[in-house]
Amino acid sequence: MDKVRKTVADALIEYLQNQYVVRDGKEQAFFGGCFGIFGHGNVAGIGQALKDHSDFTYYQCRNEQAMVHTAVAYAKANNRLSTMVCTSSIGPGATNMVTGAALATINRLPVLLLPGDIFADRRAQPVLQQLEVTQTQDASVNDCFKPVSTYWDRINRPEQLESALKRAMQVLTSPAMTGCVTLCIPQDVQVEYSNFSTALFEKKVWYIPRIRPDQFILNQAVQLIKTAQRPLIIAGGGVIYSDAIPELSALVEKTSLPFAETMAGKGALPYDHKGNLGAIGVTGTEGAVRIAEQADLIIGIGTRYTDFTTSSQTLFKNDKVRFININVAEMDLYKQDAIALQGDAKVILQKLITALEDDIVSTEYIQEIRRYSLGWDRKVSDYYQKESIPLKQSEIIGVINEYSASDTTVVCASGSLPGDLHKLWRARGAKNFHMEYGYSCMGYEIAGGLGVKMASPEKEVIVMVGDGSYLMMSQEIITSIQENLKLIIILINNDGFKSIGSLSRSIGQDGFGTRYFTRVEGSIGDDQLSREEAQSRKLPVDFVQNAKSMGAIVYKALTKADLIGAFKQAQDNSSTTLIYTECDRYEELETYSWWDVPNNSKS
Repeated sequence: MDKVRKTVADALIEYLQNQYVVRDGKEQAFFGGCFGIFGHGNVAGIGQALKDHSDFTYYQCRNEQAMVHTAVAYAKANNRLSTMVCTSSIGPGATNMVTGAALATINRLPVLLLPGDIFADRRAQPVLQQLEVTQTQDASVNDCFKPVSTYWDRINRPEQLESALKRAMQVLTSPAMTGCVTLCIPQDVQVEYSNFSTALFEKKVWYIPRIRPDQFILNQAVQLIKTAQRPLIIAGGGVIYSDAIPELSALVEKTSLPFAETMAGKGALPYDHKGNLGAIGVTGTEGAVRIAEQADLIIGIGTRYTDFTTSSQTLFKNDKVRFININVAEMDLYKQDAIALQGDAKVILQKLITALEDDIVSTEYIQEIRRYSLGWDRKVSDYYQKESIPLKQSEIIGVINEYSASDTTVVCASGSLPGDLHKLWRARGAKNFHMEYGYSCMGYEIAGGLGVKMASPEKEVIVMVGDGSYLMMSQEIITSIQENLKLIIILINNDGFKSIGSLSRSIGQDGFGTRYFTRVEGSIGDDQLSREEAQSRKLPVDFVQNAKSMGAIVYKALTKADLIGAFKQAQDNSSTTLIYTECDRYEELETYSWWDVPNNSKS
């Protein structure tokens, strides 16, 4: 067997740039490049290798957590068929990535992390940033990645690299197992030379299979669907990742089965599809919630059944309700005591289309679904048409939705915006709506928007973010300008944490600790302040100047007319543009379901 002498880091990068995936005959490179911030744990090894392999693009960033968010958003925008690598130094650079790792694994999205590690030979220890514990010398802060990674390994010898890389790729490209993969490589091992097989660096194609279902279980599912009186499909993210949108459309067109959407599944079919009941669960529409409550059959396609989807397991009220779960992942497949129809969503939906007759539900049920669908659409129009100062968040969403193109992607992640967008955003396609809600991670928005733009540079990407999340992580504005990747950022200032403020008030805590204002002694909730006192204690933060200082074009829009004008101008701009606006922190949309939160109120 032919051998070639390389450093571990050089072998690593050359291997990664030769990894490809194929699904349905379409081939593409699996890695779009590498994000990194260099320090003493990776500059001499991985840093040198990236410099030497200039055809494997290196991207600078401002924060290690942010670069993982960007990589994950890139993977989501690519339906998990491509991702990025992220490298950091040891210590704080590595632990900054732990939040991003958890987000990736929870959302079932692939990303490869390469945190630098301490010296394997231990001669210099304790090195700068090294964690020391009493019970072992074989530990570093990188052990924190173990519970948030789908695969974790430490490469202590060059001979271990080949098997670790192959296992990493197996996990990353598996629809059932994918998530964060972490390979910790001590800094001295990165620069060690070894003789590697030349075959390791040949082009490798990983085939993404479309797993076929068991026929017996499929027959059971078909019979159950045929006999159901009030069936409901819940479309999750798996519909989109599987590229099963044409099949879902064909199935509901043929059978008249109604469907509702999770955060990850929103946009699977257009908002105005006759069978679309809209958002499901805690942040659901009236129709989706009411139909789910009475359903005798739930067909979950590619959903994890989180507490927001199930309304903390209170949504499905029919004593005789049954579940059919279509999923590739066993962890999700058996939830709700379902008939477990394991396999690829696209393939299974094709088989259901063949097996089921036209209009399998009653005319009365079809009409009921349509009444709910049309009624909700009218309600959305009412929200969109409001005009007030300060603006309502629903008005802001309406302006952005109505004045953006259908192939635009809106990106969001945390606070009150996800719930409002889930209800009110009129999604016109699968990539029109990009919500990170598995981890609901503050700080994801701008970094995530950057990843979506990298995946589709020809499309407009709109980031909607509240002031709380903006203050946590906004510095990737600089990266977007550096890489000439234009974003439109809608920054909504509500003077603090709007969502948790609402939750705090609902349990009798008066919004305590959720509003931004100058400190006074004593515990006080924001509801106990007069409007005048609250105004006098507002923080003197100038978001407009802050965004300008990072290089963004900035507009301030406090009226609806100004917002429309600024948004139109932003679309004409060629560089990242931020529109600053303010909203009423006390506006709350109607809710139809419940979320379980402990109530420790003394009232």
